[in-house]
Amino acid sequence: MKQSAFRVVVIDGQGGRMGRQLVEEILRLLPEAELTAIGTNSIATASMLKGGVKNAATGENAVLVASRTADVIAGPIGIVMADALLGEITPAMAAAVGASQAKKVLIPVNRCGSTVAGVTVTSMGELIRLAAEEVKKCALGQDD
Repeated sequence: MKQSAFRVVVIDGQGGRMGRQLVEEILRLLPEAELTAIGTNSIATASMLKGGVKNAATGENAVLVASRTADVIAGPIGIVMADALLGEITPAMAAAVGASQAKKVLIPVNRCGSTVAGVTVTSMGELIRLAAEEVKKCALGQDD
């Protein structure tokens, strides 16, 4: 029986810039992963597609479906908060990500109407690198 590929879902909204950087870094570290990008809008999805991801979808239902089978879900911390990303994360999206059995790799940005206490000022590039490294650890069974 063939073992399925490690399934990574990256979720982003607004312009998708963070998601694009994240998919580029994950593809660099884990080229064998089954990577799916989901934008909360078509602009975010298009941006992540430009980052090299082959599988992409847009909208609430895509998040609900992908959350069921992902091994890792990665994106800004707002993907687990209803109404975050200027309202682009619906309550159903946040619930699906939060309830998923997938490991969540959340990028701690102090935006989305929330502040994460203890987060130091770190460049977005460094946060992306750290998040992609966490995804790789999950793929290799080195998490927790």
